[in-house]
Amino acid sequence: MPDESRILTVGGLNEYVKMLIDGNPVLSNVFVRGEISNLNYHSSGHYYFSLKDENARVSAVMFKSAVVKLKFRPENGMKVVLHGRVSVYPRDGAYQLYATSLEPDGVGALTLAYEQLKRKLEAEGLFRVDLKKPLPKIPSAVGIITSPTGAAVRDIINVCGRRFPFAKLVLFPSLVQGEGAESDLIRGIKYFNDSRSVDVIIIGRGGGSIEDLWAFNSEALAREIFKCEIPVISAVGHETDFTICDFVSDKRAPTPSAAAELAVPESEELKRKFGNVVSRMQTLTEAKLKSHRQMLKMLSERRALTQPSAYIDDKRMMIISLTKDLENAVSYKLTTQKQKFARLSSVLEAVSPLKVISKGYSAVFKDGGKLVKSVDDLSEGDDVSFKLTDGSINAKVVSKKKA
Repeated sequence: MPDESRILTVGGLNEYVKMLIDGNPVLSNVFVRGEISNLNYHSSGHYYFSLKDENARVSAVMFKSAVVKLKFRPENGMKVVLHGRVSVYPRDGAYQLYATSLEPDGVGALTLAYEQLKRKLEAEGLFRVDLKKPLPKIPSAVGIITSPTGAAVRDIINVCGRRFPFAKLVLFPSLVQGEGAESDLIRGIKYFNDSRSVDVIIIGRGGGSIEDLWAFNSEALAREIFKCEIPVISAVGHETDFTICDFVSDKRAPTPSAAAELAVPESEELKRKFGNVVSRMQTLTEAKLKSHRQMLKMLSERRALTQPSAYIDDKRMMIISLTKDLENAVSYKLTTQKQKFARLSSVLEAVSPLKVISKGYSAVFKDGGKLVKSVDDLSEGDDVSFKLTDGSINAKVVSKKKA
């Protein structure tokens, strides 16, 4: 048996190995290339995952303090270069990587973050063309969100002043890169949307690197532009530069100068258009007046105006004729109805009981006026009456005899 002083506990062994690894200058500052797998976004904000290649796998952890500095969101299958240190978790006795930063392998972190956010917002419908608001034809005021000292604002002012000096320009000064730029840009959109002081908004800056333009790739800014009820023109960078702001805005301009051209009309062109409209209105008005003059001339030559008495005589003769026709129609109708009434009266008279009685017959009625039709309808002692042509006779039944 070895000396007791040389026997280690399991925990002691793990602590010793940890001390050796932590003290190794190579393992305390390593860069490792691999593919992310088994990624777990823990509720604490930490990332737990494995880094693998075709031959091996190693566990890794990235604590929240490092996660918040990431420019992109890691995903399973993503190839990255991890920077950090190697250490041992004494409880399990297994070594793992403790990441302090991650960089996409082969593409920059900002580029990857841009592509991820673009896919996310596009899937949510923030880039839908059918939701884009139309730009006003003739704005009375244009809102500008940019740096007050940059070339972009000077370009916009110059173009608007040359094309349409009647529009009021309202500048919301904002940082356009670095810390605080994102919040400034968002405040600008909110200000114009809440105040409703302008008809269209231009947001932008001159060109630069992806780092310089990064404030315009903000998710919060994109959502604020999407909610804005005033049309927004994005003018970020040069023609080849694209940002999230470009996709979510109602119109994208390749440069600030081009944005100004989209925002306001060209005054000389407007004058030509108005001139064409005035000329067209004059032509239509003259044609309408000519038509009405012809109509008035035609009406003034009618007989009712040139010879009103003759016109009245014509109408009087028409009324006389119509009156005669009406009288004839009424007379004919009365005659046919009288004839029909006479025929019906003859028929009724022929079948009338009174007509039969006038020939020497009589009708017998019981008390209450009920006609007696049979001997069985009467009993001895019943009071009856006989209806004759010239009156009636009351009697009492003494006896009856059935034939």
